[in-house]
Amino acid sequence: MLAAAAAIAWGACGAAPAEEVGEVTTAFKILGANHRIVIEAFDDPKVEGVACYVSRARTGGISGSLGLAEDTSDASIACRQVGPIHFRGELEDGEEVFGRRASVLFKRIQVVRFFDEARNVLVYLTYSDKLIDGSPQNAISAVAIAPWS
Repeated sequence: MLAAAAAIAWGACGAAPAEEVGEVTTAFKILGANHRIVIEAFDDPKVEGVACYVSRARTGGISGSLGLAEDTSDASIACRQVGPIHFRGELEDGEEVFGRRASVLFKRIQVVRFFDEARNVLVYLTYSDKLIDGSPQNAISAVAIAPWS
């Protein structure tokens, strides 16, 4: 029981807080919540002036309503420069900037950041991982660092 609680706490924590921007229903369920796609927005915690939008599948039904369903690994990301860019500390390649639980145990959708110094571009990768077997499904978004007027 303690391991399950620790896994839930680990899965719920994310590097950046997010706000839900919207959602659409993808399948009607008679009992419980509908299957849907949610869109969440978050600001990079170490890069002021960059915002990202992640869309991801949320499983409905009774198990989804109770938080027991495993969401699919489908996710998409779009990141944009929304103001002058300032770094709030050292950037580490592969550092998690956003994460959400995708099942009651061991599966997470996450966003990690890389800095392509040669091109002066920030690259954001979203993917899912699972303790036993992760998914190769992924998406990327790149933000060219440009002067802001």
